[in-house]
Amino acid sequence: MVSFASLWLPILLSAVLVFVASTLIHMVLKYHAADYRALPNEAAFRAAFRGTHVPPAQYIIPHISDMKQMGSPEHIAKLTEGPVAVLNVRPNGVIGMGKSLGQWFLFSLVVSACVGHIASGVLPVGTEYMKVFHTVALIAFLAYAAGQLPAAIWMGKPWSIAAKEVLDGLIYGLVTAGTFGWLWPR
Repeated sequence: MVSFASLWLPILLSAVLVFVASTLIHMVLKYHAADYRALPNEAAFRAAFRGTHVPPAQYIIPHISDMKQMGSPEHIAKLTEGPVAVLNVRPNGVIGMGKSLGQWFLFSLVVSACVGHIASGVLPVGTEYMKVFHTVALIAFLAYAAGQLPAAIWMGKPWSIAAKEVLDGLIYGLVTAGTFGWLWPR
């Protein structure tokens, strides 16, 4: 068995490399650039919405408070007339990229630590590179990618966007796997 403490370098380095890969995906490749569209007549929507003073939270439109209402004629009419939406409202003000980037790095570090913990329990010292790579890639891919699909299944996220996010998860998983395979204790 490999001690978790002996994996501090692949844990830290894989989180850094995932952060770099993410930066390259978003700043160089830019295949996420068209993931969000502008609302038709955004100014009118913003003016009407601003007057409602909706607090930051996640909302679903039309809302029901009990699943028994799902098939009611009133709810079906609301769904039919639209709009049907999932809405995330953030606090007003400039969005701090520093905070979001810090949280993303912390998330990547937690994923790498969890991956390291699992791998240390199933892979012995001296495991060959491809065995480490395969095991870690699968665990890291699931950590980064699997959570993207429920938003497409349940919340209406376009499948094309979810597919790009799964591709990102595959890239992050492969980066993590390569790092652990390279630095696995011998």
